[in-house]
Amino acid sequence: MRVPSLTLAAAGAALLTPAALPGPAAAVPPREGPPARSEGAVVAADLLTRVGACHQISRGRYRTDAGRPRTVRVCGTRDAVFWKADLDIDCDGQVTARCNPRTDPGFAAATAFPQSDGRDLNAASLPYIVVPAPSRTWNPRDFGVRGGCVAAVVYRGRVQYAVVGDTGPRDVIGEASYATARGLGISADPRDGGAPSGVTYIVFKDFRVHPIEEHAAAVAAGQRLARLFAADR
Repeated sequence: MRVPSLTLAAAGAALLTPAALPGPAAAVPPREGPPARSEGAVVAADLLTRVGACHQISRGRYRTDAGRPRTVRVCGTRDAVFWKADLDIDCDGQVTARCNPRTDPGFAAATAFPQSDGRDLNAASLPYIVVPAPSRTWNPRDFGVRGGCVAAVVYRGRVQYAVVGDTGPRDVIGEASYATARGLGISADPRDGGAPSGVTYIVFKDFRVHPIEEHAAAVAAGQRLARLFAADR
């Protein structure tokens, strides 16, 4: 790795200790308001260059929606896994003004990974992504992808840091929380929002934040990991 004196693995050890992470003032969690600006200290183009070639780690391909062709591969490097897909809106978890059975006909009151207080995640305020449930196609856990892992989501020049917060169907990929979509400037309406293509999801292996709902920690970790990832050519 051509990064002076610091490897991604070494950085991870520091990131998982409270002293290594700035307090909540370092980054402001997105609210249920106008879309936020990109959180990426790393230029989106640099991350996209890094994931330009795909070493496929999934046994097959995923659909972007039920009934669609299987077109999406899960790719991997030594330090991350990534895929390029659409973005469907996940509004599951806590009931809020933006996410509830009235606004989302497919609303579910649970997320696969809960907050530190035992409650489900808040899709309206917490940027998180959804990974497929384990299957013969791909088991995320076998590649260091678990609840709370840090992710960088890239769309049209914006970088939004998030965590792995929920699981979806075994054969579908390309979904993220209401807050993730807002941060990327994507319509977050769970009925007809989202993006049909052009979204890149990068998950850093085995790098988790605690508590999972602390978005400032995900941003701090994501910025550091993204810099190292983009520099590793």
